[in-house]
Amino acid sequence: MKKQIIRRSKMAIEYLPSTIPESIRQIYASRGVESAQQLELKVSNLQGLSLQKYSSDNSLKGLDEACPLLHAALINKTNICIVGDFDADGATSTALMMVALTLMGSHNHTFLVPNRFEYGYGLTPEIVELAAEKGAQMLVTVDNGISCVAGVNRAKELGLQVIVTDHHLPGLELPKADAIVNPNQVGCPFPSKSLAGVGVAFYLMLTLRSYLRDKNYFIEHNISEPNIAQLLDLVALGTVADVVSLDVNNRILVEQGLKRIRAGQTRPGIQALIEVAKKNQQRLVASDFGFALGPRINAAGRLDDMSYGINCLLAPDIASARIMASELDDLNKARREIEQGMQSEAETIFQQLKFSEDNLPNAIALYHQDWHQGVIGIVAGRLKEKFHRPCIVFAKGNEEDLLDSEQQEIKGSARSIPGLHIRDLLEHIDSQHPNLILKFGGHAMAAGLSIKRSNFDKFQLLFNELAGKWLKAEDLQSIILSDGELALNDLTLTFAEQLREAGPWGQNFPEPIFDDTFSLVQQRIVGEKHLKLLVEKQGEVFDAIAFNIDIKAWPNANAKKVHLAYRLDINEFRGKRTVQLMVDTMTVADL
Repeated sequence: MKKQIIRRSKMAIEYLPSTIPESIRQIYASRGVESAQQLELKVSNLQGLSLQKYSSDNSLKGLDEACPLLHAALINKTNICIVGDFDADGATSTALMMVALTLMGSHNHTFLVPNRFEYGYGLTPEIVELAAEKGAQMLVTVDNGISCVAGVNRAKELGLQVIVTDHHLPGLELPKADAIVNPNQVGCPFPSKSLAGVGVAFYLMLTLRSYLRDKNYFIEHNISEPNIAQLLDLVALGTVADVVSLDVNNRILVEQGLKRIRAGQTRPGIQALIEVAKKNQQRLVASDFGFALGPRINAAGRLDDMSYGINCLLAPDIASARIMASELDDLNKARREIEQGMQSEAETIFQQLKFSEDNLPNAIALYHQDWHQGVIGIVAGRLKEKFHRPCIVFAKGNEEDLLDSEQQEIKGSARSIPGLHIRDLLEHIDSQHPNLILKFGGHAMAAGLSIKRSNFDKFQLLFNELAGKWLKAEDLQSIILSDGELALNDLTLTFAEQLREAGPWGQNFPEPIFDDTFSLVQQRIVGEKHLKLLVEKQGEVFDAIAFNIDIKAWPNANAKKVHLAYRLDINEFRGKRTVQLMVDTMTVADL
């Protein structure tokens, strides 16, 4: 879909430090930075936190119940089972809890992650029974649990204690857990509602350390008080990979994690993932978590068993970590091949429905019985990006033993666009059409659901109809917000470095995009569908690259000038570092 470039309005910048280049101050101001303090990304500025005492007035609700329970579990050597989720946030959350509990003196804790193909998402009754069979006495969920009413009920029937830690939006009924820690539950005073699951787990462990200190636990048990900051590499990775909003609080968590990794203070598993992704550890940026490390961890949960990803993060040494990271890399390559095939099939189905970029529905819902359940979320995201429409992609569920295929359960993964809260939309459909949706959960931009195959056509119509009512016309226009034209003296390696250091950039705190018209010096296809360019401005020539270009339109022998929307990046090749323009969209400027 053609993207419209709109330049951001100029903002007042006098309140930001004059030591920062003016253009970067303007970028900060346009992203809502209102004071110099918001740029001080120090641990001491984290919200809802007291580093010296157990609790503060705006702590996460539920910590007062969870910490005494965990204290008693440590004293009594209770068998604790961490129940995670099968994505990168769930993997980092699980690894964080495993490491932290060991640092607190526990030797009686394990983890369990539901295999998405056997059990589905979250703390289901079946997972509870499996954990109980393995001897669990206390269950601690990470990145899930807030919607697992039946699972928690089963745990209580079996006499297990349950602590739910989650960040997803709660439904009308909360599970009857012994403690619930979730910034989005009603009555939680914690200011930042955008914590990832790994962020919630980090706060719990940080607060537990303070609680144990107040109880003289470390002294009485001759345990060195742990430095919880060593977990920030996991927090940074999970936070960015889960695409949560990078508000000030999350930017602190990500920045502090990046600093530790760049300084070599990271666990072998993350180091090995950086190596296999061919990234420079000393120059790692937040986007590397989302586009390089996170997908390799996610590949384990999408195609096989997330335990592979978690065990890589928990690897005791670099040698074993490299073996596991290599296996994850192979899984990620397989995932890409599956995804490309599904993407092509999805676009064919879309065309068969008589839709085109000039005739788009309000929302897209597609199903194919042969699609891979673990990859539908990625395909939904790709379609959402291409057509700028909320999208749900369905695949066959796990009830292959049912003879009537129409009664089989199909599972959908949803991705949305700004202007449409996808979980709220699913909740509205569920309230107006009971029993149409079997189960659902998620947040504003991503969600999951299950329906009967026989109900797909009805759901498809309702989804499109309701999206049309909830979305405004301007919401359906794909827009690039540009930070304007860069002066020639800013198209430099020095300024590109300053932009990198000005981050971390991410969801709702986007990396700067600039736009300008350049003379086209050279253009050629590299790989299968990437366009390598040389462009010129005022006598200076720059490298540029546009990924996944429309090969029917480019190269264009008639183009002499092009208008580019781009990110300023640094290309490193054989030890040489040069400025490179990463093209988001391009149009011919002289025809």
